[in-house]
Amino acid sequence: MYSLVALGFVLIFKASQIFNFAQGVLCLFAALTLASLMLGNTPFSELLHTLGLPNDWMPVVPIWIAVPITILVMIGLAFVIERFVLRYLVNQEPIILFMATIGLAYVLEGMGDLMWGSDVKPLSVGLPEGALDWMFDRFDIYVDKLEIAAAVVATVLVIALSLFSQYTRIGRALRAVADDHQAALSVGISLRTIWIIVWSIAGFVALVAGTMWGAKSGVQFSLSLIALKALPVLILGGFTSIPGAILGGLIIGVGEKLAELYAGPYIGGAIENWFAYVLALAFLLVRPQGLFGERIIERV
Repeated sequence: MYSLVALGFVLIFKASQIFNFAQGVLCLFAALTLASLMLGNTPFSELLHTLGLPNDWMPVVPIWIAVPITILVMIGLAFVIERFVLRYLVNQEPIILFMATIGLAYVLEGMGDLMWGSDVKPLSVGLPEGALDWMFDRFDIYVDKLEIAAAVVATVLVIALSLFSQYTRIGRALRAVADDHQAALSVGISLRTIWIIVWSIAGFVALVAGTMWGAKSGVQFSLSLIALKALPVLILGGFTSIPGAILGGLIIGVGEKLAELYAGPYIGGAIENWFAYVLALAFLLVRPQGLFGERIIERV
């Protein structure tokens, strides 16, 4: 579940060398859109009500139509982000791009609230729920079926994205843009096209992650905070590694549960929320580039 969020960060980082602070809000926005379409919520209903206009005309949209519509919304959002944000920041310092994603996160969060409201929305997309019976019966271990489904989806995404990055022209262009914006432009690579593509893919990954988290705990605005838990996942796996996002997510997910179970009783409990950050901090001291990140090579 953590890895699905981290994948979006890796994609953006590979294309622009920035930590996309807005990825968590992208997950929220995608999940809000999907859930609201399936519930028949009219966009901007509160604003329409204030203006005295009809605000209940939206029909309930079945999932097989709602998902493609949401994907189109995320692709459209990628065009908007490139047109009004990224286009003016070509070849700028990474810190400027990072600050832009912080502003973008607040804009998207406010837009999601304005469009769909702030109430918690249920999201049922047919994913399996409940405990895995044979694991509970034989080993007395609770394993959620939804977590297994998320693991399968994450594995498929990692394989697909890895093949895309390594064996396609767009994937190679993406790595060139990440290395040097100006050099990529000089050899004819369209920075605008690359950014639209990578933000569209990140939006699709955000939809998958938001759907998984929304199905588990409902679509609520605290969903955007999972971006903070993705940071230690990226530190462990490497900011530029797609497979590293999976391994980092597994280490963080399993590690915080085991720490709460075995170490928690000795230090008063409630260590699950901060254990991931302590583990990431300790890992930075040993291998700052992550398990699969690019090696730091400096001329002395």
